[in-house]
Amino acid sequence: MNNNRDKLMMIAAMTIFGTIGIFRRYIPLPSSTLALARGVIGTLFLLTLVLFVKKQRLDGGAIRRNLAFLMISGALIGFNWILLFEAYQYTTVAVATLCYYMAPVIVVMVSPFLFKEKLTPLKAACVAVALAGMVFVSGIPQSGFGGISELKGILLGLGAALLYATVVVLNQYIRDIPAYDKTIMQLGMAAVAILPYTLLTENFADISFTPIAVLMLLFVGIVHTGIAYTLYFGSMSGLKAQTIALFSYIDPVVAIILSAVILQENIGLWGVIGAVMVLGSTMVSELFGEKK
Repeated sequence: MNNNRDKLMMIAAMTIFGTIGIFRRYIPLPSSTLALARGVIGTLFLLTLVLFVKKQRLDGGAIRRNLAFLMISGALIGFNWILLFEAYQYTTVAVATLCYYMAPVIVVMVSPFLFKEKLTPLKAACVAVALAGMVFVSGIPQSGFGGISELKGILLGLGAALLYATVVVLNQYIRDIPAYDKTIMQLGMAAVAILPYTLLTENFADISFTPIAVLMLLFVGIVHTGIAYTLYFGSMSGLKAQTIALFSYIDPVVAIILSAVILQENIGLWGVIGAVMVLGSTMVSELFGEKK
């Protein structure tokens, strides 16, 4: 029974993550301001949940032992959000999401050098297929470069993927700390890191916080960050690693479907083929790449 509940929680979390690109399109705020609000609101929500609802205390000793990696990974998460939100502005939600999902491919590529993990023929083939799929998603073989804006969106999405891949790698060095404590610290550090950047690059006097923008900001901070991360980490202990890997693909599938239905974005036949290549190869690598 608990296993079914954990599966439902994971499905809900991934579905929520898959809708953030749609919300970003309707929030008329700079990406850095949106990322800052997401970090602050998400951190406050999780702190309230842990301290007052669960009545737990943060593990100060574990936080101190991992502080350097928490600070670095948190900062990278903040700038990763900025790049992803910007990517949504320059290209379609589907293309930006697929670029972002190159992160697992990047991790596989660097693992032999950082963790001395063997790059098996299967994983090498999956990397090659994913890279080829990304070329199709970009649209370059079909129609050449779609303009500076489209290219910029693709590069921003790949930049976000690179930062997130780095976070995944750094998380391998963060040990013996409760999942909620780690998430609270990383979200908090994300907000702290991008605050100076936001203050230096944005003129808040020119930003209009309409009621609908404020409501959507709160929704992104509470639902897409606080609640989604709570569901995500709350379900992980009861699920197998392969189940988590499989369910993670709900995120890009939801994003692609919603971008087509709500935003009327069409990535074309070759884009669909590329999407299948990227997501399919990454899924195969995660599910079958490790032989116990």
